[in-house]
Amino acid sequence: MTRTIAMIGALDTKGAEFAFLKAEIEKRGCQTLMIDFGVMGEPAFTAEISRAQVAEIGGMALEELAARGDRGESMTVMQRGAAEIARQLYTERRIDGIIGMGGSGNTVVATAAMRALPVGFPKLMVSTVAAGDVSAYVGSSDITLMYSVVDVAGINRISRVIYTNAAGAIVGMVLGEVTPGEDKPIIAMTMFGNTTRAVNHARSLVEAAGYEVLVFHATGSGGRTMESLIEAGLISGVLDMTTTEWADELLGGVLSAGPNRLEAAAKTGIPQVVVPGCIDMCNFWAMDTVPEQYRERNLYVWNPNVTLMRTTPEENQRLGKIFAEKLNEATAPVQVFIPWGGVSEIDQPGKPFFWPEALEAFVSTLKTHLREDIPIVELPQDINDPAFSGATAEALLKLMQHHPVRQP
Repeated sequence: MTRTIAMIGALDTKGAEFAFLKAEIEKRGCQTLMIDFGVMGEPAFTAEISRAQVAEIGGMALEELAARGDRGESMTVMQRGAAEIARQLYTERRIDGIIGMGGSGNTVVATAAMRALPVGFPKLMVSTVAAGDVSAYVGSSDITLMYSVVDVAGINRISRVIYTNAAGAIVGMVLGEVTPGEDKPIIAMTMFGNTTRAVNHARSLVEAAGYEVLVFHATGSGGRTMESLIEAGLISGVLDMTTTEWADELLGGVLSAGPNRLEAAAKTGIPQVVVPGCIDMCNFWAMDTVPEQYRERNLYVWNPNVTLMRTTPEENQRLGKIFAEKLNEATAPVQVFIPWGGVSEIDQPGKPFFWPEALEAFVSTLKTHLREDIPIVELPQDINDPAFSGATAEALLKLMQHHPVRQP
């Protein structure tokens, strides 16, 4: 069966480039389906899905959008329309992959469409902004970005190679066969360098019990991705060992997962075991990036590019209330585990972030605001002690025994 690759871009400004890409993709045996979201000029060739269709689905007639001449408004409307069209095409099984090309404006719209597609669906964006901070474009999706090196403006000795490689890449992704494996119920876990030993031990126990484990690095994007997969119904249970992203959200750190962190498991009704792992730290990049108001705080250079700031008892108190508010919404069994020996590798006696009063502030506030039917299990070990991590894994496995398991 011939596979179809959606091409998405503005045919008024990138027509020649997409015509070249179309020929290269079709040369490799795949069909193409063009989605045009240009607004002002005439399209270089006729798209299967016109700009008028994209605008209409986005909520505004193309003529009105063009007459207004507001670039920001145009991007917003076309983003909505492109995302909905991509969802429809996927649902109707009309496309097997998607590729876009362009600068920042084209990247904004094209990646919005890509983010509307599920993890695993082939997505490739050739972009002038691919060498910078692309978190806003990728989100929690698995979009592959290719740096265009030169602007997407004409066919030249550089762009010709880039576009040809892009065609080969998306065709290869679409035609590739995924090696089948044994589908097991999925458990999500969160990890940081400061909780690696704990998560590796817990993971071994959970996998031995017959589950597949997905480990998410608690770097903001990791937490957001985990929450989105839970909402999508792919996760059966959560061992949230590393909840440090909430410290960053509270204090303006660089690894925040946003204000909805800790909500998905509660809303979707899956069992969870939650640990205040690494709430002793807020993350910044290199030391010279730490905000001025924090320069006199207890700072620790984790590596040349990452600086950790010790959270205070007052900040931990605020975190305790937030955790309680989030977990109180749970509709499935949930337990909180407290490692009194320390919540990270460096929150232990003799280590730079050891401050027992901070954890005491978190726990006392949590107890004040948490629902009475949610157990708080307090253990004397530090978070990376096998006795502690083993107890959290065993607790989750017991919760799973009495709860319907979601199949992936």
